[in-house]
Amino acid sequence: MSIKSRNIHFIAIGGSIMHNLAITLHKKGHNITGSDDEIFEPSRSLLQSNGLLQEKEGWNEANIHTDLDAVILGMHAREDNPELKKAQELGVKIYSFPEYIYEQSIDKQRIVISGSHGKTTITSIVMHVLKYNNRKFDFAVGARIEGFEEMVQLSDAPIIIIEGDEYLSSPIDRTPKFHKYHHHIGLISGVSWDHINVFPTEEDYVKQFDLFADSTPKGGTLIYSEDDSLATVIGKKEREDIHALPYKTHPYTIEDGTTYLTFGKELVPAKIFGKHNLQNISAALTLLKRIGITEDMFYMAIQSFKGADKRLELIGERNDVSIYKDYALAPSKVEATTLAVREQYPERDLVACLELHTFSSLNKEFLKQYKGTLKYSNVPIVYYNPVTIENKRLSPISKEEIKQSFGENALQVFDDKEEMLSFLQSLEWSNKNLLLMTSGTFNGLDYKSLPSLLN
Repeated sequence: MSIKSRNIHFIAIGGSIMHNLAITLHKKGHNITGSDDEIFEPSRSLLQSNGLLQEKEGWNEANIHTDLDAVILGMHAREDNPELKKAQELGVKIYSFPEYIYEQSIDKQRIVISGSHGKTTITSIVMHVLKYNNRKFDFAVGARIEGFEEMVQLSDAPIIIIEGDEYLSSPIDRTPKFHKYHHHIGLISGVSWDHINVFPTEEDYVKQFDLFADSTPKGGTLIYSEDDSLATVIGKKEREDIHALPYKTHPYTIEDGTTYLTFGKELVPAKIFGKHNLQNISAALTLLKRIGITEDMFYMAIQSFKGADKRLELIGERNDVSIYKDYALAPSKVEATTLAVREQYPERDLVACLELHTFSSLNKEFLKQYKGTLKYSNVPIVYYNPVTIENKRLSPISKEEIKQSFGENALQVFDDKEEMLSFLQSLEWSNKNLLLMTSGTFNGLDYKSLPSLLN
């Protein structure tokens, strides 16, 4: 990889992985600038501490000039972005995030982990185990992981571990990101229709994973979950000269609230739990064995893995009450997460609260995909913010429409955060768990105050 200092400008630098790439390149000695029309935490503080935060939010054509070696374009920008237009006019090289990562890893073994759910956790486990065993590797992952300063690393390592998102590469390139990495080893954790704004039908969405599998090169490896019906159909498809490796949920047992992995006659304690996470563990093990990690090495390392950021995160507990927060948004993830907490604490009632926040989840046509996803909770709750619906320019939805879509007679639906909190406070909190699932914030909910609010 060239160590020559380059002038690189980021359009939409505030994105969760965009700002991490910017910081990584800055630390490597490149001259980095960036702009965005809104930057939230933790991106803002991290950019500021590295001297990369723009003085004033917004777009400025003056940021684009002929001295630039490259522009990296984030999905938050629009096609008519003035900085993008100027870069196109001047003929400055424009990369999407995945295109840039591919160029910087063209001489590496590229391992891409995809799936509608589980890909962040699988990627995180793989990274944790490789680091535990002192292996040299690069990475690009969508969540913070304990022990790693950034979410992107580019060095002279021989391999790179990439979380392969199926969403679009950039506003001017509607190719799913995971097609741009050109993997040598590809993994599909599961396929469940999402991103209705980009893939209007389930067939459109599933096709992208089939194309991902088809792009596995001769001599390459495709790993897939046999516990997922669509991943199995894709994985079992006849492809010439590739290694197809299926995996299943890792054998386990639960004792006194702790999940143990069954390894021969041994029981190996794990800090993460839930059937979906047992599938993620098995996926990571299958992949790691392919690149030289033995089972003994894996089981020693997995015991200290605490999970990816915002994934079944314990945010408070007291006596017989635990409060978890999870980055659950797709229907399959909502169901898997509620089942995980229910199985881990079978003696406790489960209060499960889901915020509808994404474009898909707030779309009337897609809402019916959530039918039955809260069936493992004793007290199912859905929260949504009408302002979010307006901002996404979607048709209004009623509480009754949400109830019908979920198919839960006992479902409580709130469009006001304070009313939701009042309802939670009205419950008798003994031998109960609270699970909060969202890709948003429940309209600025103070999670740290929750334990004291629940009597």
